[in-house]
Amino acid sequence: MTRPRILVVGAGFAGVGCVKRLERRLTEREARITLLSPFSYQLYLPLLPQVAAGVLTPQSVALSLRRSQKHRTRIVPGGAVGVDTAAKAVVVRTISGEYDVEPYDHLVLAPGSVTRTFDIPGLADHARGMKTLAEAVYVRDHVIAQLDLADASDDDAERAARLQFVVVGGGYAGTETAACLQLLTHNAVKRYPRLDPALIKWHLVDIAPKLMPELGDKLGKAAMDVLTRRGIQVSLGVSVASVDDETVTLTDGRVLPCRTLIWTAGVAASPLVGTVGAETLRGRLVVTPEMAVPGTDGVWALGDAAAVPDLAKDEAGSICPPTAQHAMRQGKALADNLVATLRGEPTHPYVHKDLGLVVDLGGMDGVSKPLGVELHGPAAQAVARGYHWAALRTNVAKTRVMTNWLLNAVAGDDYVRTGFLASKAGTLRDFEYTDAYLTPEQTRLHTGAFRGAVG
Repeated sequence: MTRPRILVVGAGFAGVGCVKRLERRLTEREARITLLSPFSYQLYLPLLPQVAAGVLTPQSVALSLRRSQKHRTRIVPGGAVGVDTAAKAVVVRTISGEYDVEPYDHLVLAPGSVTRTFDIPGLADHARGMKTLAEAVYVRDHVIAQLDLADASDDDAERAARLQFVVVGGGYAGTETAACLQLLTHNAVKRYPRLDPALIKWHLVDIAPKLMPELGDKLGKAAMDVLTRRGIQVSLGVSVASVDDETVTLTDGRVLPCRTLIWTAGVAASPLVGTVGAETLRGRLVVTPEMAVPGTDGVWALGDAAAVPDLAKDEAGSICPPTAQHAMRQGKALADNLVATLRGEPTHPYVHKDLGLVVDLGGMDGVSKPLGVELHGPAAQAVARGYHWAALRTNVAKTRVMTNWLLNAVAGDDYVRTGFLASKAGTLRDFEYTDAYLTPEQTRLHTGAFRGAVG
């Protein structure tokens, strides 16, 4: 008897959680498991701002998929660019740029999300993101480079422009990025005696009327107080009208001389979702409470790419937010449902009550809401770091992160540029638009042989 082929797309919280559960619950004779990912690691995304600030090393938040000697999952290094549900096959572009086809009996779609952008003049060509490990490393290099260049310049206007930084997005990612990077420049400028610290200006811009509204008014105000105390100018109800290589123009008419725009204004489901040909809701695949994609044979979806019903809420039509907390648990729940399907057992709906939110603002500052308890200051920061540390998947990662935190607290930072992408702009277009997803017609050209086999 041929073993069923399970293909998992994406090595984020959802995909890796699903694979690990499948490996534990299925014997080798029950199924063949394949994991499709461009990178051989799982990225612990919530800690990226600390990588950009130099508090953590990149390796500490990149959890190797190959470290375990016990895993039996086949790992394919590439990105899914098209899904043909009729042929039960996925088109893959490998890291060498070649196209291949992976057939499946059960497909688990966990491709995650990409930075949400808008049709703003100059945005894709001049903004930096904070969605990938490479972007975080690049942003750190870029910010330190602005200090170096400002220090070397005798032009007052150039100095002012290089020392003005704009972060767009008042959610968790944007707020933590602005807070952590402001601490980086605040501490680093002490090593630049020619620079006036007063020239360094950080702006946090968001179109929403409140900062991190999910935290509530009290904690939102506490976070705002921390940012204001540090000199970060927060502009709410404002967005970016246009950007070029020397200025950022805001929708309130202000024109900021600026060489650094960091864009963290939310996420959108991976464009792979659009190749499936199934119903979507707010750009995410519609799924049942068991995370199966209706109208397809053997296709499941979860995480940021799926509109998983949030049954823990009383509101009709609620869907789970795209957070690591839900993605990790959805991975395990979907794996259990997939195992049940293979064994002819009943499946179960995904239900999880949100455990709360944590925001690490760097230094001794944070705001957290664990189990509904509102905290701010050092206690909140301790809860935030404790949560992230406990959520890391391996003991090696936990050791690296804890060591980094202790070393940074004792020895500080050396503010070293690695020269990463020194000859390129390192913009959103460079990092996040590298995958060209296929049209249905292009996908079928690659999967034609499989369509015949299925038929």
